[in-house]
Amino acid sequence: MTLIVLDRDGVINQDSADYIKTVDEWIPLPGSIEAIASLSRAGHQIVVATNQSGLARGYFDLDDLEAMHARMRALVEDAGGEIAAIFYCPHGPDDNCRCRKPKSGLLDAIEAEFDTSLHDCWLVGDSLRDLQAGLEKGCKPVLVRTGKGEQTLQKLIAEPEPRLADTAVFDDLAEFARFLLG
Repeated sequence: MTLIVLDRDGVINQDSADYIKTVDEWIPLPGSIEAIASLSRAGHQIVVATNQSGLARGYFDLDDLEAMHARMRALVEDAGGEIAAIFYCPHGPDDNCRCRKPKSGLLDAIEAEFDTSLHDCWLVGDSLRDLQAGLEKGCKPVLVRTGKGEQTLQKLIAEPEPRLADTAVFDDLAEFARFLLG
């Protein structure tokens, strides 16, 4: 069993500077649902780890978040796959919690839930904080160009971070899945 950790906004679904606040605003990126389903069918366990500070900011409530996640799960199941678990940080950036990426609390929780180490597992994100959280746990970081990914890539080119020098870069989650499944 291999775990693959995915960020949500900008990796699986469209991101928005105004936050994704409702199930109607939760729009999957082209190919992302089938990518998750194909990885799942190939025997990988897919886990989502997402910062959701919109909860702390009052932009949406837990029912809204659960509706978005129910839609995501249903679409993946309709495509023949499964999301093993979804972990989210409900805190704002100033709350100084342990679970908000780039801190590793969400990943610690995943390790505890699945009784495994994330060392050498793939972690796919579109932001620097996703990649940094993965590095803290020894994950293999993957940057997708969707969401904030292109901006993140340009920042890494302008200001290289040595620990992220080996980060794999893909156009989107679908391209990563094709690479992994060969």
